[in-house]
Amino acid sequence: MSVARRPLPRVPRLLLVTGMSGAGKSTVLDALEDMGWDTVDNLPTSLLHDFVHGADRPRSNAHVAVGMDARSRGFDPAALPALLRSIPGVRPEILYLDATGAELIRRYGETRRRHPLSPDRPAEDGIGRERDLTAALRLAADAVLDTTDLKPADLRDHLRQRYGDEGDDLVVTITSFGFARGISRTSDLVFDLRFLPNPHWIEELRPLTGADAPVSEYVAAQDGWDDFMDRTEEMLAMLLPRYWEAGKTYVGIGFGCTGGRHRSVAAAIAMAERLRNRGFSPNIRHRDLGLRPNDSLEQGQERNQGPRDQ
Repeated sequence: MSVARRPLPRVPRLLLVTGMSGAGKSTVLDALEDMGWDTVDNLPTSLLHDFVHGADRPRSNAHVAVGMDARSRGFDPAALPALLRSIPGVRPEILYLDATGAELIRRYGETRRRHPLSPDRPAEDGIGRERDLTAALRLAADAVLDTTDLKPADLRDHLRQRYGDEGDDLVVTITSFGFARGISRTSDLVFDLRFLPNPHWIEELRPLTGADAPVSEYVAAQDGWDDFMDRTEEMLAMLLPRYWEAGKTYVGIGFGCTGGRHRSVAAAIAMAERLRNRGFSPNIRHRDLGLRPNDSLEQGQERNQGPRDQ
């Protein structure tokens, strides 16, 4: 079964980029501008309609991205979704940027900037206030992007996949990752490969990865692999067209193992091939593939998961 791709009308997109201060709004707007979008940051809400449809916009069919947060004049998180929907002739969307509190504190410490909601208090006070203030926008968002683990280059790549104007097909990205290094924050669907024996504990396989034939063959020979892959493939083949029909244009699929170098990589590569055979065009991202093997990380994680075959 291949996905039924029905091209959407070429309606300009109106993207509200919002969320937590320090989560990467400026980077996102810069990336969108490089992709040909018309962008503006900290636009007063009263000027939104004029910016989208004003006579000074040189390209009436260009996508528009507007950055708004607690610093923007008239910022009302509860009212913004309705305001976006009231703008005619565009397809409104909300991108909410987030990161863990610890990461936001670290970023503010590095830049030595003051949080806009706590100029005379510690950054964590402002972060807490802002999280409460923008909770309604997070719930209304079409996409929530956690940038905690994303390097600027990875963030830009993610944005190109989601907002690049290369067509109107469903964009599917398969990510391999290691649970010991944190769950994939860009995946909508996550599958756990830790039910399989860990190749890390086999001496000759440890320095290799799931992209190497000895590892992928070892993993594929394990009891439960075929059943897992067959059932997962069937489920994805059923879900992906329905996501598209419901208006979702981007789906992230995550495969996780302990360290993110063996089982999850093999599964991501194998599933991408299966989905290609069904008419999809998935992207692949291996988040932790370049990291070195770590015995203590693997052992500590698996101890928490119970006995493992080694």
